[in-house]
Amino acid sequence: MNFSYFIAKRVAITNKQSFSRLIIRIAIAAIALCLAVMIIATAMISGFKKEISEKIFGFWGHISITDINSNLSLETEPVNKNQTFYPSLKEVGPIEYFGNPTFLGMEVGDTPTEQFSKGGIRHIQVYALQPGIIQTKGVIEGIILKGIDEDFEWSFMKKFLQEGTIINFQDTIDQNNRPIIISQQTAERLKVKLGDKFVIVFIRENNQIKRRFQVQGIYKTGLEEYDKRIALVDISVIQQLMGWESDQVGGFEIFLEDIDDLPVFREYIYYEVLPDRLTGESIRRKFPAIFDWLEFQNINERIIIVLMVLVSIINMITALMILIIERTNMIGILKAMGSTDWNIRKIFLYHAALIIGMGLLWGNILGIGICLLEDNFHFITLTEENYYLSYAPINLNWWTIFLLNIGTIAVTLIFLVIPTFLVTKISPIKAIRFN
Repeated sequence: MNFSYFIAKRVAITNKQSFSRLIIRIAIAAIALCLAVMIIATAMISGFKKEISEKIFGFWGHISITDINSNLSLETEPVNKNQTFYPSLKEVGPIEYFGNPTFLGMEVGDTPTEQFSKGGIRHIQVYALQPGIIQTKGVIEGIILKGIDEDFEWSFMKKFLQEGTIINFQDTIDQNNRPIIISQQTAERLKVKLGDKFVIVFIRENNQIKRRFQVQGIYKTGLEEYDKRIALVDISVIQQLMGWESDQVGGFEIFLEDIDDLPVFREYIYYEVLPDRLTGESIRRKFPAIFDWLEFQNINERIIIVLMVLVSIINMITALMILIIERTNMIGILKAMGSTDWNIRKIFLYHAALIIGMGLLWGNILGIGICLLEDNFHFITLTEENYYLSYAPINLNWWTIFLLNIGTIAVTLIFLVIPTFLVTKISPIKAIRFN
């Protein structure tokens, strides 16, 4: 039997009412609260990044394919829809590539090895964009029409559709009642509702072209920058407006099964799939500012974790020093009986590990419990205008929770080795006389 562990367990069980008992309870509570805060913070930050990213990807896809000249001017160059990769590209599964080994999302080596992507391509769809000006009831509002076709994936937009229905591409477009889906923000500013009609003015070759639309649906995603600018229409409206053929589109949007594969598939599509006249661009490069802002949240996450671990360490060092002082008499007796300093130090380290373990148990119950409650009932509300979400999103990652537990107990115990050096300074004779 492990002598140090046996003594530590007996001390922990038989500890009577004393000042150290109060300190131990405070230490357990502190560790529990610190771990709970770390779990909640990581779950909320991860959920926040996931929700915002998915909303952006829902609008634009993960990778966009356009004509090589479209990025050099404001005029959109049409792309022929009859490409060898459309729509067969959506059948591409995990691909093999050369890359540096990674651990927990970080590169751990500089020697490229053969690896496989986590997933494949989930969907590909065509689109076209055209800016215009809405005129209704004395209100003038800028808008960007996004033309979509029958291959449009409605799963994203259906989640945010507040009123109305999706566009039915089987119906013949009524030239006076072209269906359009606008945001709730746009509807409120224009003071229009479902079924109302309005005119959008387009500028083409210094001429004004007017088209009448009827509100078929109203959506709200919470992303103000997109809600106030984007409206969905049948792509044939833009094709007619721009004088394109029925097989000409603005570009293609590609959706991946796993966002972590974005750099890999961007390179694969650009070098292995696209012809010379087309180029592929990831959404991260297209809108770098918002993704840089999301990545900045990682700094907040790290600061919270470091602060909480520091609080745990300080509390445990205080508790351990009080335990050593209170057990000075026991230390003297053990030394007199022949125990080594290291065996006695291990008694207090085992005792500290039991205290930390109890704190982690309650911390997991508290942290995971609050996360599950928030995930189901959304009792933590946010200002949607500022945070793009009406509630705090939760994304529990069990691997992250496991690492938080292991990291907390490992780092704390490492720092607790220092105060146990007090044991080596205690003289057996003076310790036995200590009261």
